[in-house]
Amino acid sequence: MGNVSLKHIGLLTSSRADFGIYLPLIRALYKTDWCNLEIIAFGTHLSKLHGYTLKEIQQQDITVSHTIDTMPAGDSAEAIAGAMGLTQIRFSAFWASQQKHYDLVFCLGDRYEMFAAVMAGVPFGIKFAHLHGGETTLGAIDNVFRHAISHASWCHFTATAAYAERLNIMLDVKQRIYNTGSISLENLINSPLLTTAAFQEKFGIDITKPTILATLHPETVNLTVNTKMATEFAQVVKNFAAKGYQWLITLPNADTQGNAIREVFNATLEGVTHVYLRENLGVNGYFSALKHCNLLVGNSSSGIIEAASFGKFVINLGNRQQGRLTSDNVIHIEHPNVENLNIIIDQYVNTTYVGTNIYAEGGGTKKIIDIISDLLHG
Repeated sequence: MGNVSLKHIGLLTSSRADFGIYLPLIRALYKTDWCNLEIIAFGTHLSKLHGYTLKEIQQQDITVSHTIDTMPAGDSAEAIAGAMGLTQIRFSAFWASQQKHYDLVFCLGDRYEMFAAVMAGVPFGIKFAHLHGGETTLGAIDNVFRHAISHASWCHFTATAAYAERLNIMLDVKQRIYNTGSISLENLINSPLLTTAAFQEKFGIDITKPTILATLHPETVNLTVNTKMATEFAQVVKNFAAKGYQWLITLPNADTQGNAIREVFNATLEGVTHVYLRENLGVNGYFSALKHCNLLVGNSSSGIIEAASFGKFVINLGNRQQGRLTSDNVIHIEHPNVENLNIIIDQYVNTTYVGTNIYAEGGGTKKIIDIISDLLHG
């Protein structure tokens, strides 16, 4: 790009989920000749309970420039609120030391940790670029955090045109709002997925067997449903395991009552034949599992955004993802129980989805980089 000046870009990552989405963007930014990228890792990346996913970032040959310890002491509402306060305090010191350094800082999604880090940057005039704004998840308090992050951000990259329009209305502006699609889908192209043999070697699981991939996160708006939902779900897991179906279950994130779901699973599913509980598969491992599995069950955003591109049907449980736009592969079960889950899983477990993915805009990473370059060099 000739004599274009070097720009200093920060990128906030607090969990395995946002890192997986960011990965194509990080790799592309490394290849530009005008960007000095610094990764700022915090949240569950530094938690041993959640798999210490900082090491996964480093295994991707990505340098983490800053780590900030912000983990909550538990999963109660009080602990989460305390972690938000701690995150703001620690990031206030960080932004104070860096406020003249960054030309732009990427943030993503709707996590409370991300909200606190961004809010701490507002008094310092940090320019935030927000990915995945304009979405709605009525069953999670993340909805509040996502919209607040959008209000605090300088520019926006949405996953669909409808979300861009919602931001136009919500923020009452039309400047610097761009629909680029979900860039996480570029992982399918840019990252060679594991063969079934390589998957077995890495994780000790023969995924050539009929396999159901599952993740159950807590609903954080209605806290009364989580233990019951986890208990009913665990019984369904045992029912299908008894039929010979293999379950690969990734454990929940650091939300309120996430540990309650863990306790149910550990008490009822640990040691059950054909059931594998795993903290974290990593980006490549998870997408490889998604490629080779029969069906996805739970309430992870991966079911909403990525699964359609793998030709997988998704049984979406409860209301955590309520309000998100979905492709035709997503079957919503608002009130999951043993009876209706047995029926619906049996119906879709050996069925392939052949429709489209509404989030597959294509070329999103290049669009983001071109837009950012124009904004910062214009």
